[in-house]
Amino acid sequence: MAVSLQKGQKVSLSKDNAGLGVVVVGLGWDEAQPARRGLFAPKPRPIDCDASAILCIDGKLQNPKDVVYFNNLRHASGAVQHMGDNLTGAGEGDDEQIIVDLSRLPEQYDRVIFAVNIYEARQRGQHFGMIKNSFIRLVDARGNKEMCRYNLSENYDGMTAMIFGEIYRHNGEWKFNAIGQPTNDDGLGSLVNRFR
Repeated sequence: MAVSLQKGQKVSLSKDNAGLGVVVVGLGWDEAQPARRGLFAPKPRPIDCDASAILCIDGKLQNPKDVVYFNNLRHASGAVQHMGDNLTGAGEGDDEQIIVDLSRLPEQYDRVIFAVNIYEARQRGQHFGMIKNSFIRLVDARGNKEMCRYNLSENYDGMTAMIFGEIYRHNGEWKFNAIGQPTNDDGLGSLVNRFR
């Protein structure tokens, strides 16, 4: 059974999953129903959330090529791959997935941070307060077994990006940290600057 995490909680991925290699990181969200603003009000635009993986060395982003996202779907090492951009968040289950092969991740990378930002949030007048049912879950690809899940449930009005969590290496084992930190970054560029 998957472990349900709270904000700030850390869990070992290696401990109960001997030989863990490939992890599927699923990120999901639903658009909250907007309040009706009148019969002739313009229809709101769909919220386009973009997931990314930031590969860090000594806890810091060293190279822009170490960001895996919709415009750079595969890390040069082949160890991290984004499975493609979902433009609306519609439907059940994961909206975007990032595959991490821990066995192939070069030794110098000690953490992979998973974040989501709203595309053109300011221009579209959108924020995470307009989103519900946000989650990050980690699945052992060997048997498609969910290892842990973190449901984000706070009020995120005015926030345009979210650091969902991170996989990190500690004393020879892989762990996951449920971060759930909202930010008001304008886009992926300013978001990744937090890790420089």
